Amino acid sequence: MDDRVRAWHPRVPMLREVYHASFAHTYPLHTHDDWAVMLVDRGAVTYALDGAEHQATPAALTLLPPGVAHDGRPAITGSGYRKQVLYLQNAWLPDDLTGRIAHRPTLSDPVSSTAARRVHAALAHPGDEMAAEHWLLVVRDAVYRHAETARPAPRDVPLARRLRDVLDDRFAESFTIAEIARQLGAHPSHLVRVFSQTYGIAPHRYLVGRRVDAARRLLVDGCRPADAAARTGFHDQAHLTRHFRRVWGATPGAFAAGR
Repeated sequence: MDDRVRAWHPRVPMLREVYHASFAHTYPLHTHDDWAVMLVDRGAVTYALDGAEHQATPAALTLLPPGVAHDGRPAITGSGYRKQVLYLQNAWLPDDLTGRIAHRPTLSDPVSSTAARRVHAALAHPGDEMAAEHWLLVVRDAVYRHAETARPAPRDVPLARRLRDVLDDRFAESFTIAEIARQLGAHPSHLVRVFSQTYGIAPHRYLVGRRVDAARRLLVDGCRPADAAARTGFHDQAHLTRHFRRVWGATPGAFAAGR
Protein backbone atom coordinates (compact mmCIF):
# COMPACT_ATOMS: atom_id res chain seq x y z
CA MET A 1 0.00 0.00 0.00
CA ASP A 2 2.83 2.37 0.82
CA ASP A 3 3.80 2.94 -2.82
CA ARG A 4 0.34 4.27 -3.61
CA VAL A 5 0.70 7.43 -1.57
CA ARG A 6 2.06 10.73 -2.85
CA ALA A 7 2.17 14.17 -1.21
CA TRP A 8 3.82 17.47 -2.10
CA HIS A 9 3.70 21.24 -1.53
CA PRO A 10 2.76 23.19 -4.69
CA ARG A 11 3.54 26.88 -5.07
CA VAL A 12 -0.06 28.04 -5.09
CA PRO A 13 -1.45 30.62 -2.63
CA MET A 14 -3.45 29.10 0.26
CA LEU A 15 -2.74 25.55 -0.97
CA ARG A 16 -0.61 23.93 1.71
CA GLU A 17 -0.43 20.36 0.42
CA VAL A 18 -1.69 17.95 -2.24
CA TYR A 19 -2.24 14.31 -1.29
CA HIS A 20 -3.03 11.40 -3.61
CA ALA A 21 -3.74 7.90 -2.30
CA SER A 22 -4.97 4.61 -3.70
CA PHE A 23 -5.53 1.88 -1.13
CA ALA A 24 -8.06 0.30 1.23
CA HIS A 25 -6.90 2.10 4.36
CA THR A 26 -9.23 2.72 7.32
CA TYR A 27 -8.51 6.06 9.01
CA PRO A 28 -9.06 6.37 12.78
CA LEU A 29 -10.84 9.35 14.26
CA HIS A 30 -8.57 12.39 13.83
CA THR A 31 -8.54 16.10 12.95
CA HIS A 32 -6.59 18.42 10.65
CA ASP A 33 -5.37 21.99 10.92
CA ASP A 34 -6.46 22.62 7.35
CA TRP A 35 -9.51 22.53 5.13
CA ALA A 36 -9.47 19.25 3.19
CA VAL A 37 -11.13 19.26 -0.25
CA MET A 38 -11.48 15.64 -1.33
CA LEU A 39 -12.28 14.02 -4.66
CA VAL A 40 -12.85 10.27 -4.84
CA ASP A 41 -11.96 8.92 -8.28
CA ARG A 42 -12.68 5.24 -7.70
CA GLY A 43 -14.73 3.41 -5.10
CA ALA A 44 -16.34 5.23 -2.19
CA VAL A 45 -15.40 6.27 1.35
CA THR A 46 -17.75 6.14 4.32
CA TYR A 47 -16.83 8.56 7.10
CA ALA A 48 -18.15 10.02 10.31
CA LEU A 49 -17.88 13.80 10.66
CA ASP A 50 -18.97 15.66 13.76
CA GLY A 51 -21.03 12.65 14.89
CA ALA A 52 -22.89 12.02 11.60
CA GLU A 53 -22.27 9.40 8.88
CA HIS A 54 -21.55 10.47 5.30
CA GLN A 55 -20.25 8.97 2.09
CA ALA A 56 -17.73 10.39 -0.39
CA THR A 57 -18.24 9.19 -3.98
CA PRO A 58 -16.97 10.20 -7.43
CA ALA A 59 -20.25 12.06 -7.97
CA ALA A 60 -19.54 14.83 -5.44
CA LEU A 61 -16.91 16.96 -3.72
CA THR A 62 -16.29 16.44 0.00
CA LEU A 63 -15.13 19.15 2.42
CA LEU A 64 -13.63 18.35 5.82
CA PRO A 65 -13.31 21.47 8.03
CA PRO A 66 -10.27 22.11 10.23
CA GLY A 67 -10.50 20.94 13.81
CA VAL A 68 -13.57 18.74 13.30
CA ALA A 69 -13.08 15.05 14.13
CA HIS A 70 -13.61 12.53 11.32
CA ASP A 71 -12.59 9.04 10.29
CA GLY A 72 -12.75 7.14 6.98
CA ARG A 73 -13.06 3.61 5.60
CA PRO A 74 -13.92 1.84 2.33
CA ALA A 75 -17.67 1.94 1.74
CA ILE A 76 -17.52 -1.72 0.66
CA THR A 77 -15.56 -4.04 2.94
CA GLY A 78 -12.55 -5.50 1.17
CA SER A 79 -12.55 -2.94 -1.64
CA GLY A 80 -10.23 0.00 -2.11
CA TYR A 81 -10.61 3.58 -3.25
CA ARG A 82 -8.58 6.25 -4.97
CA LYS A 83 -8.73 9.86 -3.81
CA GLN A 84 -7.15 13.25 -4.40
CA VAL A 85 -7.07 15.79 -1.56
CA LEU A 86 -6.23 19.49 -1.46
CA TYR A 87 -5.21 20.77 1.98
CA LEU A 88 -5.90 24.50 2.21
CA GLN A 89 -4.81 26.86 4.96
CA ASN A 90 -7.31 27.53 7.73
CA ALA A 91 -7.76 31.09 6.44
CA TRP A 92 -9.03 29.81 3.06
CA LEU A 93 -12.56 30.08 4.50
CA PRO A 94 -13.79 32.07 7.53
CA ASP A 95 -14.23 30.30 10.86
CA ASP A 96 -17.98 30.87 10.88
CA LEU A 97 -18.38 28.43 7.97
CA THR A 98 -16.88 25.51 9.91
CA GLY A 99 -20.11 24.50 11.61
CA ARG A 100 -22.17 24.85 8.44
CA ILE A 101 -19.82 22.72 6.36
CA ALA A 102 -19.49 20.10 9.13
CA HIS A 103 -23.29 19.80 9.01
CA ARG A 104 -23.36 19.48 5.19
CA PRO A 105 -19.91 18.42 3.89
CA THR A 106 -21.01 17.13 0.47
CA LEU A 107 -21.13 19.46 -2.55
CA SER A 108 -23.12 17.70 -5.27
CA ASP A 109 -23.12 20.49 -7.85
CA PRO A 110 -20.97 19.69 -10.92
CA VAL A 111 -19.29 23.13 -10.85
CA SER A 112 -17.38 22.45 -7.64
CA SER A 113 -16.24 18.94 -8.63
CA THR A 114 -15.18 20.05 -12.09
CA ALA A 115 -13.23 23.00 -10.69
CA ALA A 116 -11.45 20.79 -8.15
CA ARG A 117 -10.46 18.32 -10.87
CA ARG A 118 -9.08 21.19 -12.92
CA VAL A 119 -6.94 22.23 -9.94
CA HIS A 120 -5.35 18.78 -9.92
CA ALA A 121 -4.98 18.79 -13.70
CA ALA A 122 -3.18 22.14 -13.59
CA LEU A 123 -0.86 20.96 -10.82
CA ALA A 124 0.28 18.10 -13.05
CA HIS A 125 1.96 20.63 -15.37
CA PRO A 126 4.75 22.83 -13.96
CA GLY A 127 4.10 26.43 -14.94
CA ASP A 128 0.32 26.17 -14.66
CA GLU A 129 0.16 27.29 -11.01
CA MET A 130 -1.93 30.35 -11.89
CA ALA A 131 -4.55 28.10 -13.49
CA ALA A 132 -4.66 26.02 -10.30
CA GLU A 133 -5.05 29.21 -8.28
CA HIS A 134 -7.94 30.31 -10.52
CA TRP A 135 -9.83 27.03 -10.16
CA LEU A 136 -9.32 27.07 -6.38
CA LEU A 137 -11.13 30.41 -6.32
CA VAL A 138 -13.97 28.82 -8.28
CA VAL A 139 -14.15 26.03 -5.69
CA ARG A 140 -14.19 28.61 -2.90
CA ASP A 141 -17.11 30.48 -4.50
CA ALA A 142 -19.02 27.19 -4.81
CA VAL A 143 -18.43 26.48 -1.11
CA TYR A 144 -19.84 29.91 -0.18
CA ARG A 145 -22.99 29.22 -2.21
CA HIS A 146 -23.34 25.82 -0.58
CA ALA A 147 -22.83 27.23 2.93
CA GLU A 148 -25.63 29.78 2.48
CA THR A 149 -28.16 26.93 2.49
CA ALA A 150 -26.69 25.11 5.49
CA ARG A 151 -27.73 25.93 9.03
CA PRO A 152 -24.93 26.61 11.54
CA ALA A 153 -24.15 23.95 14.11
CA PRO A 154 -23.61 25.06 17.74
CA ARG A 155 -20.19 24.12 19.12
CA ASP A 156 -17.23 25.29 21.19
CA VAL A 157 -17.95 25.09 24.92
CA PRO A 158 -15.53 27.66 26.44
CA LEU A 159 -13.67 25.15 28.64
CA ALA A 160 -13.21 22.77 25.70
CA ARG A 161 -11.90 25.65 23.60
CA ARG A 162 -9.38 26.57 26.31
CA LEU A 163 -8.08 22.99 26.43
CA ARG A 164 -7.89 22.86 22.66
CA ASP A 165 -5.84 26.06 22.63
CA VAL A 166 -3.39 24.49 25.07
CA LEU A 167 -3.11 21.31 22.97
CA ASP A 168 -2.55 23.37 19.82
CA ASP A 169 0.11 25.54 21.45
CA ARG A 170 1.97 22.75 23.27
CA PHE A 171 1.47 19.69 21.07
CA ALA A 172 5.24 19.05 20.81
CA GLU A 173 5.69 19.12 24.60
CA SER A 174 5.21 16.42 27.22
CA PHE A 175 2.49 17.04 29.85
CA THR A 176 -0.44 15.35 31.62
CA ILE A 177 -4.17 15.94 31.64
CA ALA A 178 -3.98 16.50 35.39
CA GLU A 179 -1.44 19.29 34.89
CA ILE A 180 -3.60 21.08 32.32
CA ALA A 181 -6.73 20.56 34.44
CA ARG A 182 -5.04 22.36 37.34
CA GLN A 183 -4.01 25.15 34.98
CA LEU A 184 -7.59 25.55 33.73
CA GLY A 185 -9.18 25.15 37.17
CA ALA A 186 -11.18 22.03 36.24
CA HIS A 187 -11.35 18.40 37.34
CA PRO A 188 -9.53 16.10 34.87
CA SER A 189 -12.59 13.90 34.32
CA HIS A 190 -14.81 16.91 33.63
CA LEU A 191 -12.22 18.39 31.30
CA VAL A 192 -11.96 15.20 29.24
CA ARG A 193 -15.73 14.76 29.14
CA VAL A 194 -16.43 18.34 27.97
CA PHE A 195 -13.74 18.21 25.31
CA SER A 196 -14.93 14.84 23.97
CA GLN A 197 -18.56 15.98 23.85
CA THR A 198 -17.68 19.26 22.13
CA TYR A 199 -15.26 18.00 19.49
CA GLY A 200 -16.19 14.34 19.13
CA ILE A 201 -12.67 13.13 19.94
CA ALA A 202 -10.76 12.48 23.18
CA PRO A 203 -8.01 14.98 24.07
CA HIS A 204 -5.19 12.42 23.79
CA ARG A 205 -6.33 11.36 20.32
CA TYR A 206 -6.63 15.00 19.26
CA LEU A 207 -3.06 15.60 20.49
CA VAL A 208 -1.67 12.62 18.57
CA GLY A 209 -3.48 13.85 15.46
CA ARG A 210 -1.89 17.29 15.82
CA ARG A 211 1.54 15.69 16.13
CA VAL A 212 1.00 13.42 13.12
CA ASP A 213 -0.27 16.36 11.07
CA ALA A 214 2.81 18.43 11.93
CA ALA A 215 5.14 15.51 11.18
CA ARG A 216 3.45 14.98 7.82
CA ARG A 217 4.17 18.56 6.77
CA LEU A 218 7.80 18.26 7.86
CA LEU A 219 8.22 15.03 5.89
CA VAL A 220 6.84 16.61 2.74
CA ASP A 221 9.32 19.46 3.28
CA GLY A 222 12.16 16.93 3.23
CA CYS A 223 12.72 16.40 6.96
CA ARG A 224 14.08 12.98 7.99
CA PRO A 225 11.58 10.79 9.91
CA ALA A 226 13.75 10.72 13.03
CA ASP A 227 14.03 14.51 13.06
CA ALA A 228 10.31 14.91 12.37
CA ALA A 229 9.56 12.66 15.36
CA ALA A 230 11.80 14.70 17.64
CA ARG A 231 10.33 18.01 16.52
CA THR A 232 6.69 17.01 16.92
CA GLY A 233 6.61 15.46 20.39
CA PHE A 234 6.99 11.74 19.63
CA HIS A 235 9.22 9.63 21.86
CA ASP A 236 11.24 8.35 18.91
CA GLN A 237 10.90 7.38 15.25
CA ALA A 238 9.20 4.08 16.10
CA HIS A 239 6.56 5.96 18.11
CA LEU A 240 5.94 8.27 15.14
CA THR A 241 5.81 5.34 12.70
CA ARG A 242 3.18 3.49 14.74
CA HIS A 243 0.80 6.43 14.85
CA PHE A 244 1.62 7.71 11.36
CA ARG A 245 0.83 4.36 9.72
CA ARG A 246 -2.40 4.12 11.70
CA VAL A 247 -3.59 7.52 10.45
CA TRP A 248 -2.14 7.65 6.92
CA GLY A 249 -1.77 4.01 5.92
CA ALA A 250 1.93 4.46 5.12
CA THR A 251 5.21 4.69 7.02
CA PRO A 252 6.83 8.13 7.39
CA GLY A 253 9.67 6.98 5.13
CA ALA A 254 7.33 5.87 2.35
CA PHE A 255 5.32 9.06 2.69
CA ALA A 256 8.45 11.21 2.38
CA ALA A 257 9.64 9.19 -0.63
CA GLY A 258 6.43 10.11 -2.47
CA ARG A 259 7.18 13.82 -2.39
